[in-house]
Amino acid sequence: MKILLISPKRDYHLFTNRGILIPQLSLLIIKGLTPAKHEVKIVEEEHMQLNLDEQCDIVGISCMTSNAYRGYRIADAFRERNKIVVMGGVHPSILPEEALQHADAVVVGEAEGVWETILEDIESNNLQRIYNEPDPDLNRHILKDFSILPKKRFYNLVPLQTKRGCPYNCDFCCVSKLFGKKIKEIPINNVVKDIRLSGSRNFIFLDDNIIADRAHAKNLFKTLIPLKIKWVGQSSIAIAQEDEILKLAKKSGCRALFIGLESVMDTSIKKYKKLSSPEEIRNNIRKILKMGIIIHASIIFGFDEDTQKTFDETLNFLIRNRISIAAINVLTPYPGTQVYKKFRKQGKLLHENWGYYDHHTVVFQPKNMTPLELQIGKINVRNNFSSIPSIIMRFIGNLRMPVLYLITNLKYRKYVLKDRLILQQFKSGIQQNSMDVKNLDILFAANNNTTRLE
Repeated sequence: MKILLISPKRDYHLFTNRGILIPQLSLLIIKGLTPAKHEVKIVEEEHMQLNLDEQCDIVGISCMTSNAYRGYRIADAFRERNKIVVMGGVHPSILPEEALQHADAVVVGEAEGVWETILEDIESNNLQRIYNEPDPDLNRHILKDFSILPKKRFYNLVPLQTKRGCPYNCDFCCVSKLFGKKIKEIPINNVVKDIRLSGSRNFIFLDDNIIADRAHAKNLFKTLIPLKIKWVGQSSIAIAQEDEILKLAKKSGCRALFIGLESVMDTSIKKYKKLSSPEEIRNNIRKILKMGIIIHASIIFGFDEDTQKTFDETLNFLIRNRISIAAINVLTPYPGTQVYKKFRKQGKLLHENWGYYDHHTVVFQPKNMTPLELQIGKINVRNNFSSIPSIIMRFIGNLRMPVLYLITNLKYRKYVLKDRLILQQFKSGIQQNSMDVKNLDILFAANNNTTRLE
């Protein structure tokens, strides 16, 4: 059979900047799971044109919440052409009944343990509606065709994974619901195989927390040292609390870590129990930067504890502590999260148009400000953080990796310059206290330089 695997764009009209596209791994895994007798083609819509008349028998679509509507439109189009459509990914896993309105079958959770069964069931004309293997075997090595990865993507990093699951249970995240709190490890020798087979020296680990299992992390880093690779990944800031792990990470080739600070306000820090105080965060930041590792901090605005003062206090914290780069986002109540259930019950959701659930667009009524005030506050922090004075001030704390720091910040600055136009649109066309659902068209179009899904 001919199988077409698709990762949809969020918007039909525009492509995302290739420089910030994180490479896909899930479709490579599915292709690797497919028996050799089948023919597989992968289309990542963000950098490839999708042909709805593609000759195929089966269409597999993997999507998140923000591109779910586009995924549904693609699914509907192929089903109209009498193709069998199987959907998976975060959003269909959380809302399988919704996805089944557009697909013949839905994979809930991980593909390992079910994909081969799906193909067998299709061949025997016995396809089920939902497939789920809650505890798949991750020990066998799945051959991945890294050669099909697009060029000019996120510094040409090859995606890898060493474990799944997260011990934290943040109410704005659904990772622990999807993969569980128990850490499921991928054998290190399989990771090494992927590294060698890729032929690359630059990698991105997609683990939600690469040090979630300290012993596994130590063994991984020790194994990576002789391979002389460079890598970036995601970690809790607690990596700085264990000198041995931090040093091993650096020796193994770590150049940057995406760290979920979420909030630097004392009340939120205590709520999520990741660290005890802002001072502890500051100390750990200094240790990581001193080690010569870029910190890509994740900041979220919109918690119940946030007020108008939160924006300036957070910006000052980021600059004063020389944060290398930051993802400035608004709280998004994704389906499957506790915050979504709470906001829905409280009637705080402005709508459930998934195309706007994207980290950038306010889709709920905050506690201590209007939705528009939250949107503008986030944009202001993002703009000011990427300003030339801010880049210069933060450069002092990033002298151990000056080239990477400057390249990253200048690219980031170029990407967010359009936010100035957003503020002009707000000032000229929207009143602070007149926020309603129709204004979200303006928010979305301005904040993403794009248009709604067709």
